[in-house]
Amino acid sequence: MGFWRKLLGKGSERDALAPLYRAVVAAARRPVWYQAGKVPDTLDGRFDMVAGILSLVLLRLEREGEPGRAPSALLTEIFVDDMDGQLRQQGIGDIVVGKHIGRMMSALGGRLGAFREAFGGGGLDDVIVRNLYRGEAPDPAALAVVRDGLLTLDAALTATPVGEMLDGAWRDHV
Repeated sequence: MGFWRKLLGKGSERDALAPLYRAVVAAARRPVWYQAGKVPDTLDGRFDMVAGILSLVLLRLEREGEPGRAPSALLTEIFVDDMDGQLRQQGIGDIVVGKHIGRMMSALGGRLGAFREAFGGGGLDDVIVRNLYRGEAPDPAALAVVRDGLLTLDAALTATPVGEMLDGAWRDHV
């Protein structure tokens, strides 16, 4: 389908956001989250990190107002396509893929709300424990690694002009 989109000129806006999505995934795969931060190095743990970092990027786009809405929607579509592909690689068939995608979108939406509240003055540690450790708090040092990393990432996203961020770059990577 990508070939036809390119040939017909459709999808180029979405294709332009592929570097940003790759940067999100690369940030989520950093070993520090799983080693020093003790996020479970499992499929679920990796999903949680991708969804968490994607949430920070989506919140950054949200702060742009109207100009951030289309990129946010397109980035979410890329996430859905990626998750669909990941499920199919695991052998999950057509009949249940939709249910899994629905749960993943619900999880992403929950993280967006939780991180929005936490960065608005709520308890970030509680949000991290609930969403990245699935309710089981790690030792305080590991939690501090993840908290500090997410705060650094959020500051980097905030400091980066949106055009640079949409190209998949942000300043002062974590």
